[in-house]
Amino acid sequence: MKTRKLIALLLTLVMLTAVFSACATKTDTDTPGASPNESVTGGDNTGADADTDADSNTGASNAAADAIRAAGVLKIGCKEDVPNFGLLNTATNEYEGFEIELAKLIANDIFGDPAKVRFQAVTAKTRGPLLDNGDVDMVIATFTITEERKLSYNFSDPYYQDAVGMLVRRDSGIESIADCDGKTIGVAQSATSKDAIQAAADAAGVSVTFNEYGTYPEIQAALNSGNVDVFCVDRSILRGYLSDDLVLTEDKFSPQDYGVTTKFENKELADYVNGLINGWLDDGTIAALVEQFGL
Repeated sequence: MKTRKLIALLLTLVMLTAVFSACATKTDTDTPGASPNESVTGGDNTGADADTDADSNTGASNAAADAIRAAGVLKIGCKEDVPNFGLLNTATNEYEGFEIELAKLIANDIFGDPAKVRFQAVTAKTRGPLLDNGDVDMVIATFTITEERKLSYNFSDPYYQDAVGMLVRRDSGIESIADCDGKTIGVAQSATSKDAIQAAADAAGVSVTFNEYGTYPEIQAALNSGNVDVFCVDRSILRGYLSDDLVLTEDKFSPQDYGVTTKFENKELADYVNGLINGWLDDGTIAALVEQFGL
């Protein structure tokens, strides 16, 4: 009898042990609150990976921006002779100005690194061909938006608006377009300034002639030497050439909207850039740059 009781007790202990083991296994497997996708290392690493993606700031997701990223650098056509917009500092050999910083912002969005941008100096005459040939990805170079130019290039919405003005010698006696009858106006090649001044001269009933130059310093030199009577371009550009001997008249002609310019065929890149510009207009980024450079 004692033997039977002992065997029964042992069997009971074995059964209880099996039950407790099964319960323990289920508890370890179905821990309350645990995600089925988490692992010991993966749970916390998911957040870290997300932070890494955010820090890289490669927000561009279209094929055009991906192509720039694959090339390893953003190629920008910029001015090198326009103080506060695009100016090559000869002491540092670095480009400086509002449009230079705008280019760096775009590079930062593509690469997560504002330094991944290569600048190439352009003029009003060369910026279009350099864009067409693929030597630059974009032009950010006081490029005025016109209906005619829209037939050849894509423009972002305006990031800055200016007006055409006149820089004259202080002792010239020229105070407005009305004083320019018989005068010679210096303008940049392929710029819209010539048309703006011609329209203003026609409206004022005065006759003017034009000399065209490749760069703004050339026009300034011509003004200083007396080869032209007026240096005509956008007023914000002219402010960079003010001196004790050169003054800006009060005239303001033909409002000029500047846009980031891309190849006409690359609509996807244009849409991407336009989204960036509008975002920076909305959040005050562009306004802060305008204030920074005193524009």
